[in-house]
Amino acid sequence: MNDLQAKHPSLHTAQGEVLNERRTARDYLIILRERVWIALPIGILVGVILGYLQARVTPLYQSQATMQIEKPEKIVTSQEVVDLSVTNDIDLNTYLQVLNSTKLRTKVMESFTPEEVKVIQRAYLKNLKPGDPLPGVGSMLGSTSVQSVRNSFIIRIVVSHPDPEAAALIANRTVDQFMQYLLDSVSGKNEYAVERLRLSAEQLRKEAEAADQKLQSYMREHNLVSLDNSVNIVSDRLKSVNAALQTARLERLSIEEQVNQVASYKREGRDLLQISSIANHGTIPAIRTQLADLQRQQSVLSERYFERHPKMMDLARAIKVSQDQLASAIDLAIADLQASLEKARANEKSLEQEYQLHEKEQMHLRDLAVDFRSLENQATVAKSNYSQILDRLSQTTTSSKLEKIPVRPLDRATPTPAPYTPNMTRVIRLSVIVGLLVFVAVAFGLSIVDDRIKSAWDVESFIGVTLLGIVPDLSSLKDDEKYSLVRRSEEAPGTESFLSIYSSVKIHSKLDFPKAILVTSTIPGEGKTLVSCNLAASFARHGKSTLIVDCDLRRPMLHRRFGKENEAGLLTWFEKGGKVEGDLANDPTLGIVKLEDNLSLLRSGGRSKIPTELLEDPRFGQLIAKLKNQYDLVVVDSPPMGAVTDAMLVAERTDEVVYVCRFNHAARKHIRLYIRALQSGKNEILGIVMNGMSTRRIEYYSNYRYYRSYKKYYGTQA
Repeated sequence: MNDLQAKHPSLHTAQGEVLNERRTARDYLIILRERVWIALPIGILVGVILGYLQARVTPLYQSQATMQIEKPEKIVTSQEVVDLSVTNDIDLNTYLQVLNSTKLRTKVMESFTPEEVKVIQRAYLKNLKPGDPLPGVGSMLGSTSVQSVRNSFIIRIVVSHPDPEAAALIANRTVDQFMQYLLDSVSGKNEYAVERLRLSAEQLRKEAEAADQKLQSYMREHNLVSLDNSVNIVSDRLKSVNAALQTARLERLSIEEQVNQVASYKREGRDLLQISSIANHGTIPAIRTQLADLQRQQSVLSERYFERHPKMMDLARAIKVSQDQLASAIDLAIADLQASLEKARANEKSLEQEYQLHEKEQMHLRDLAVDFRSLENQATVAKSNYSQILDRLSQTTTSSKLEKIPVRPLDRATPTPAPYTPNMTRVIRLSVIVGLLVFVAVAFGLSIVDDRIKSAWDVESFIGVTLLGIVPDLSSLKDDEKYSLVRRSEEAPGTESFLSIYSSVKIHSKLDFPKAILVTSTIPGEGKTLVSCNLAASFARHGKSTLIVDCDLRRPMLHRRFGKENEAGLLTWFEKGGKVEGDLANDPTLGIVKLEDNLSLLRSGGRSKIPTELLEDPRFGQLIAKLKNQYDLVVVDSPPMGAVTDAMLVAERTDEVVYVCRFNHAARKHIRLYIRALQSGKNEILGIVMNGMSTRRIEYYSNYRYYRSYKKYYGTQA
């Protein structure tokens, strides 16, 4: 591949540039335009069917009622027993869930009168088949949607129903039942709370009086007006000893915890250095640092020395010493910890004995003080509880007499005159959008399925070769006229196209004359013979001695196109020895016919079912080379690439290739496959000639948009 690029750098540079090209909006428009009469009816049909189905749905009427949530007031200083005010999103969502609950829906259903039930059912009775049971009211309530309006204190209840009056009735009844639910919640719970508070207040009043009487009796019994100051002194001492005892106990517990942790680590085999008291004790931090440095040095030297190296052995001994020191230091830390524990236990025991001594000394005074304080505290607590319950009872009694409902109806639902569905405007819009989407999808889907070559983009971007030119549809001309357009210089459609192809071939060709050009195609009927005849005539018209060679030995056609017999040619030359010496132009076995100045024809000389015997023979290659010496240009018309392998054999004997593709015939992937096969040889691929396109298609399938203008201009000049 590198050799091929080195030989033809311009071709691969151009191909590289072309392959980076992407489809434009015009290319997609062409795809839609080409398949408009297939995709458009399908899109219209789908849109109409969708619109018809949407328009036939049962009409639904929509009514909505709204409720406003009162903004909570902050005047009352205490929280109420039953507070229904909405203070956050959780409270609001709770109300929304209640509105959507089955319980409230059941209450709404049970609240309808027989006349209202008939209003709800009448829309369903119209479509009820004879003999079918009447649906229940619950299944006829339609759909109810509860929404909170964003950034507001508004709740919207939307009901959809086949009957407009029923929709409004259900929406309003939902609001009424929700308000009743709130009233029941407030009144019932407040009355229960007031009664419970009254009972508690009476009980606490009695307890407070009893506690006060008990305190007074105790004081009279022991003749107590106030306790002696010594009681306070002893109490202060006792408090001091108690505080010291608690501190000693905490210290002992802390040390015990450390000792237990050490024992647990030993039992589990864990590293004792993970315990902070051990890791930070005495010389352990320094030893650990020293050991880490030694291990780091050992790791560095291990990359250079083996284990038995003196330096490695010295480091190992030093590490062993440090590890032994570390183990000894850890044992010392554990021993210190045990000693600290024994000391803490002794200190705690001493303080306990001192506390017991003070306690015994002042037991009598403390007994009096404890009893007195106990009775006094009981009386104080009883009075405080009674006072708090009285305040709460007063607040609850006041709250129960106030309006406690934080929600009130805002707008009542009213019947709507027209259904909200089906919305014909929306149905039409949806049908049009879906129809357009189907139209585009079908068009592009067919484009993906249909892989036939159609446009300049297919040639230059997908296949990756140059588009040499486009030959218009010449079906209106007779066969003898089509194959001699350039020879006769007539003002016929297509003459200028072949001259344009001639110019493109000259521009893109990198080889000087003499040379041989192969003209081939993918499948039969693509017009390669037409292009061969007129391309050869174009070169002859411009002064180049040109020879047309008919190498389609299975189905020769060139002799017919020029009105000649096929009694001599390649096959007769091969059968008679295939000599390449002498003047080949006058060799009777070849039978080269001069058609006009600078233009000659080498016929096939018959038909052959096995032409590969000739095409693979070295003499055939020598013949082409000898003909190149006698003619400036040899145009070889070969069989199609997709039919037989003859074209590849002929391509080995030629220098350049012109590939002919008929519009909307051969598949792009097949063309690209054969082009790559040709490129893998020594041939220079000049490009592709697109054949058989109508003038209208030329304008929008390729870059040759001004073909009609050219035709008019050149026609005028002629």
